[in-house]
Amino acid sequence: MRERIHKFNLNNKYIVLDINSGAVHVVEDVVYHILDYYDNKKLEDIIALLEDRFDEKTITEAYEEIKILVDRGILYSEQANRMDIKYNEDNIVKALCLHVAHDCNLRCKYCFASQGDFEGDRSLMNIEIGKKALEFLVENSGNRRNLEVDFFGGEPLMNFDLVKELVHYGRELEKKNNKHFRFTITTNGLLLDDDKIDFINEHMDNVVLSLDGRKEINDNMRETVSGDGSYDIILPKFKNLINKRKDKAYYIRGTFTSYNLDFSKDALDIYEKGFKKISIEPVVTEPDKDYALKEEHIEAVLAEYEKFSKDYIRIKREDRDFLFFHFMIDLDQGPCLAKRAVGCGAGAEYMAVTPEGDLYPCHQFVGNEKFKIGNVFTGIEKEELRERFKKANIFNKEECRNCWARFYCSGGCHANAYHTNGDIMKPYKIGCEMEKKRIECAISILANEEN
Repeated sequence: MRERIHKFNLNNKYIVLDINSGAVHVVEDVVYHILDYYDNKKLEDIIALLEDRFDEKTITEAYEEIKILVDRGILYSEQANRMDIKYNEDNIVKALCLHVAHDCNLRCKYCFASQGDFEGDRSLMNIEIGKKALEFLVENSGNRRNLEVDFFGGEPLMNFDLVKELVHYGRELEKKNNKHFRFTITTNGLLLDDDKIDFINEHMDNVVLSLDGRKEINDNMRETVSGDGSYDIILPKFKNLINKRKDKAYYIRGTFTSYNLDFSKDALDIYEKGFKKISIEPVVTEPDKDYALKEEHIEAVLAEYEKFSKDYIRIKREDRDFLFFHFMIDLDQGPCLAKRAVGCGAGAEYMAVTPEGDLYPCHQFVGNEKFKIGNVFTGIEKEELRERFKKANIFNKEECRNCWARFYCSGGCHANAYHTNGDIMKPYKIGCEMEKKRIECAISILANEEN
């Protein structure tokens, strides 16, 4: 039976989520306990079941309050299946991940891109392909004005002259086509210098800086080509970039593995070094790797998220600028149902472009030929593959249909599903458990902030 509410007690708040309407209720403990029985017991039965905790008057008043919420359609609301959901019928492309370099100057042990070459030849994108990629985006964006471009690798600073040329070319295309490019760059920082920092800060709407946290954690996984640690090289460069960047967007983006299940210490260490926008992502890799996250680690990981949520609340009371990506949630005006059901848009409105101009659903599918969806010169060649990704929504995924978190996670990451289960329609189980806990933490944090 499909659940219609999800309730939890976290960070001193009793919270009830109405799954289908998205309404979130912070309630008293009597309401919280009545909801264990409300859907299938009469009032007199509930009074008998809870009489050792609450008096009859308190239970009756709370029961009536619940009934008002139900009548208003914000508790126990219904949601019909939408197997035929319409999504991106015009095949609009709004974002590209440009792999300007299939090469890297780090040898990170957990790298999904095979240390930058994506299991192919090490190569750099040329200007012809880069320009054609931007033109492809404009030509396939329909009436959409705001477009996203992420300069990615490997390590994009290894081809930074191209990045600069493409930014300037993008500005020319903007004027001619009434578009606006939002540029982002993701970098390990080894090649940062003052000139690159100044250009990035002037032209990049967002910057993603790769750092795993504490020096010993970072250097264990993120080694240079010579086998040395990268922490001492990149930390001062990141500080220089952020100090000059002022109030423009950025993220320090780390990865946690089985070696640092206490990853909140890494987030806090990054914060103590002066960085306020932080993301620490779980590694996804083959289960035989010694650093892989396995089911046996889940209990510790979920406890760590809860622990960090308490630290987060404490710090946010003093520093409103502190942000942890996975504790950010918008309860006021989420996207439309179709977008909430499909998620990131990989393979439909978001694609990755290789140095050769080949198109893939996202950066994590690059190198797997059966997911090559087309080319920037010839366009989309596998419409059936695009349709497959468009239909990979929570109403078509069996494991998602009855999950309380479905409208928040949108079915999870397609790549993680494929790499762990061989099927984009079968979500990554460990990832699902982590996502559900992060959602609970995020809502409990908001409840405390509102209070």
